[in-house]
Amino acid sequence: MSLTLHGIGIGGGIAIGHAHLISHTDIEIVHYALRDEDLPSEVARYDAAIKSTRQELEMLWGSIPDNAPTELGAFLSLHIMLLNDQTLSVEPRELIVKRKCNAEWALKEQLDQLLAQFDDIEEEYLRERRTDVIQVVERIFKALAGHDACSHALAPTNRDTILVAHDLSPADMVLFKDTDYAAFMTDVGGPTSHTAILARSLDLPSVLALRQARALIREEEVVIVDGVNGVVIVDPDERTLVEYRARQIEWQARQAKLQDILNSRSITRDGVEIELFGNIEIPDDVEQVLAANAGGIGLFRSEFLFLSEDDLPTEEEQYQAYKAVTERMGGQPVIIRTIDLGKDKIPKWQTETDSPNPALGLTGVRLCLAEAGMFRIQLRALLRASAHGKIKLLVPMLSHVGEVKQVRRHIEETKAQLQREGIAFDDAIELGGMIEVPAAALTVAHFLHHLDFASIGTNDLIQYTLAVDRNDDAVSHLYDPVHPAVLQLLEHIIGTCNRMNKPISMCGEMAGDPVLTRILLGLGLRRFSMLPTQILKVKQQVLDTDLAEVRDLVGQLLQAENADEARALLKQLQY
Repeated sequence: MSLTLHGIGIGGGIAIGHAHLISHTDIEIVHYALRDEDLPSEVARYDAAIKSTRQELEMLWGSIPDNAPTELGAFLSLHIMLLNDQTLSVEPRELIVKRKCNAEWALKEQLDQLLAQFDDIEEEYLRERRTDVIQVVERIFKALAGHDACSHALAPTNRDTILVAHDLSPADMVLFKDTDYAAFMTDVGGPTSHTAILARSLDLPSVLALRQARALIREEEVVIVDGVNGVVIVDPDERTLVEYRARQIEWQARQAKLQDILNSRSITRDGVEIELFGNIEIPDDVEQVLAANAGGIGLFRSEFLFLSEDDLPTEEEQYQAYKAVTERMGGQPVIIRTIDLGKDKIPKWQTETDSPNPALGLTGVRLCLAEAGMFRIQLRALLRASAHGKIKLLVPMLSHVGEVKQVRRHIEETKAQLQREGIAFDDAIELGGMIEVPAAALTVAHFLHHLDFASIGTNDLIQYTLAVDRNDDAVSHLYDPVHPAVLQLLEHIIGTCNRMNKPISMCGEMAGDPVLTRILLGLGLRRFSMLPTQILKVKQQVLDTDLAEVRDLVGQLLQAENADEARALLKQLQY
């Protein structure tokens, strides 16, 4: 009997194939009392499970394929950090002794306490870690049971295999990266969760937040995954199969046709040129940007150089990385964001944080200013590399104008130091700021007096504006880039920058969504930066757009009272 499920479509087109269920079967936890003389051996058994789990995660870290999305390393580093935290590595040991119980029961009690705390947290990034805690604890349970936590991932796949899981952890994604499968779906996840980000980078059809897919679908059952509309059809009838095969062929033809515009200038139908840039995490990603014929790099997330090392990268290591990217881009602009660690990006050399609320604590520019030594080393490397091309600096997570002034002071002092040493650099290097906090968005004019350009980080801006955890499937439907509050903030930011003749770009996920391209054009945005896989899709929207037509509809969108009304108007922007 055919069944249709609805979730969040992450794109990648349409896939038709056979389901392969990824098993994360719950291990039954039983309680049993221990004698005093048995407690040391039980504690030792728990320690061994922690050690085994740590070795497994570190092994997976070391086996990340070279062509894998760099975010995999960031997500795995978070899991290692959680495993090393005393709430999992120490406190269950104490419960074993205090309660005189088996290790599994102690870990279960600790997990229950942790999850109860998450239920009371409203802040997005901390709630986002709930799933990560569960995934790490599951691995410890399996280690205690003597199971290989990765064994479910080793089953052979082929080109019509569609992975079905309750969730896919970073470790799962490492193991599946080099296998040959057509699509995947999960019960949980939000539009900008780690699973969603990886799905876009892989450009595979995927649907998240399906709730009960893992329980309803059977092994080898025929399924259709429509990543465009967020629909999964289980056991489709022949008529539906014929329809979706036609849609699949049409989709594939459209993607192939995009290559026809690879060398076309990105100009609207009424003659306005739009700049399209690529986002990268590591130097090797430059090749994807060049292959998409982008106009430059709009966001180089430099923190990924820090996440991939066992220790802080040296000035020379950073300099060589920035220099390599700059030279490879052959004079095109390269916008490099200064270190943006914290939140869910924890380097291997930082095993824990003392902040009770990392997303609102020492992160972004705040961390750079607090760790001046680390920041100065990066500035020296960036300035040295600026002698080899058109580098621009971008500062994340601004909320006060005073932060920009402090950054400029560090830059000027670093320049003076390099001059004394006779080291070349671009003395006219530009400084930009990320507008991703509502405080910065509302007072953007004040920031622009001290910045050369600005870039909108929509992922955080939407989260902070709507107070919605983008990774919590229970509320992910509320994470809406066309919410009137979000659109009004974007209009204010873009309009203010344009009036003050300051370049404004957008580098969040919203910039790479072709469904939203015309809205952003109508709001006055002329510079976009996105995953390289999205560039041609967005360019096609630009080529098909008449700005005079979209401005009127965008004006109506800005008057919408709610997101549903805005969505209805949005359909009129789709040609």
